[in-house]
Amino acid sequence: MTESEYDGEDWRGRDLTGERFSGVSFRDVDLGGAVSRGAVFEGCTFHDVDLNGAVLTDTAFTGCTFTRSALFSTTFRRCKLTGSEFDRCRFGLLQVDGGTWDFVGLRAADLRKSTFTSVSLREADLTGARFDGGTLRDVDLLGATLHETSFTRADLRGSNLVSVDARVALLRDAVVDPSQAAVLVEGLGLRVEQ
Repeated sequence: MTESEYDGEDWRGRDLTGERFSGVSFRDVDLGGAVSRGAVFEGCTFHDVDLNGAVLTDTAFTGCTFTRSALFSTTFRRCKLTGSEFDRCRFGLLQVDGGTWDFVGLRAADLRKSTFTSVSLREADLTGARFDGGTLRDVDLLGATLHETSFTRADLRGSNLVSVDARVALLRDAVVDPSQAAVLVEGLGLRVEQ
């Protein structure tokens, strides 16, 4: 059993392995350095929550909302965040390794120098997000909303760029492989011929 609301709790370094939370509100909770393997959060809200340095593995945050929360140096390994929303959160050196982030809302998120590897971001709303200097290797961006999304100096090699419109996404000095370059050029209406 869980409470429906946790307010001002100090859970720094807590082990959340195997715990389940549904429809729970977390407000001003310190989860800095928390660890989790297999925890489940369904339809939960995180308002002013500190997740700095947390290491979350095989954990699900489905349909959750994060508002003004801190995720500096947070690590997500093979996590499921389908349908979750991030609003005015503070990121820095975020590490996402594997997992499903489909339909996630990261509008205007400052994800500079963050690392996303082998992650599905299908249909994610990344409008105005900044991935400058970051790494998005082998990321599935199919159907993602990328209007004014900045990938300046980002490493995009191996990622699915079919949905990337080089006229509305910012790609200055981004690193892509030859097949991705062909996809981007064809998206501009040009033909690639030998």
